[in-house]
Amino acid sequence: MKHRFISKRYWNSITTPMAESANLLWKYKNIVDFSLGDPDFTTPEPIIHLAMEDAKNGHTHYTDSYGDPELRDEIVKFYWDEYGLDFKREEVMVTASGSHAMWLVLEAILDDEDEVIIPNPYYTPYPQQVKLARGKPIFLPTYEEEMFEINVERLEALITNRTKAIIVNTPHNPTGTCYKRKTMQEIAMVAKKYDLIVIADDVYTEFSFDEPFIPMVSFGGMKERTITISSFSKNFAMTGWRVGYILAPDFIIDVVKDINENNVFTAPSVSQRAALHALRLRREVCPPLVEEIKSRMMYAYDRISRIPKLSTLPPRGSMYMFVNIKETGLSSTEFCDLLLKEAHILALPGIGFGECGEGYIRLALTIGISEMEEAFNRIERLSILRR
Repeated sequence: MKHRFISKRYWNSITTPMAESANLLWKYKNIVDFSLGDPDFTTPEPIIHLAMEDAKNGHTHYTDSYGDPELRDEIVKFYWDEYGLDFKREEVMVTASGSHAMWLVLEAILDDEDEVIIPNPYYTPYPQQVKLARGKPIFLPTYEEEMFEINVERLEALITNRTKAIIVNTPHNPTGTCYKRKTMQEIAMVAKKYDLIVIADDVYTEFSFDEPFIPMVSFGGMKERTITISSFSKNFAMTGWRVGYILAPDFIIDVVKDINENNVFTAPSVSQRAALHALRLRREVCPPLVEEIKSRMMYAYDRISRIPKLSTLPPRGSMYMFVNIKETGLSSTEFCDLLLKEAHILALPGIGFGECGEGYIRLALTIGISEMEEAFNRIERLSILRR
């Protein structure tokens, strides 16, 4: 919106499809919502109970600027126990969500017009987050026929003297792909060759179905050039608690802390206590959540595979199906409009995730199988999908 009272940076701002979807939920009474990656699970009760007990016992104040020391120590312990990776408390900072962490990191590392390579399709906020930090997003195409993996030759071809970082998100939103070890190793080699930072957006680590999740920071020579961003939102069904963290060399963490003191200062103290208990209870609370999402993914894959003119890759990770709708002859926006008007189903058009997303729609499998069954029954009845 152009107005003299609004910064010129935002005169041409575009609302993301994720934000727009909230306004469409009320259009019909019986909408099936596949739009946002907010699982229908309530945070596991033991986490809520222990966090509330901590609140009653006085954990309602500001924490340390870097985050609750007990939580930071638990994050360090988690990386040692799960991956054999040795971090120090000084290399951890707690943030008010993974998105907050991404903005802080970009603000800390980018000079004006520094370039950040973003695999395309991408998580919708990435480009604007880069621009907010005065950087320049550079898009790296990925394709379904390559399982949406990063092609290292295309990656190298994009690197210039201004390239500062590459964002690596695996398991991936929106495509659901999980990068193979070979791909991760090749990305690491490129980062070292060109002295780049890898920003590892590790939000869906529990939802890696084919093989265990591999942290980018675990590859040789990558600890000093990897900034890991993580969140408790998806792994622990804690979207509303707004808590995440950054792992990085201590000098980067110090700068991020100073930036954050001019922003939100600290993540909510009660949320940090909930995160602490989530990590301690992970072997109890995570498996049922992961198994349910995996069941939904397999159910959705089976249903999509049997619908004419639709297809999708076998589930590998995350909680999303990226559905190929090219045989319909419609654009992703047109197909989502048709879904909403004729089937009362809310999904996100692939173009909202970048140019390589055109011809696809994203389904967030954040609803139960019985509701999904009704949704796919409606989709099957669409006249455009009949042979």
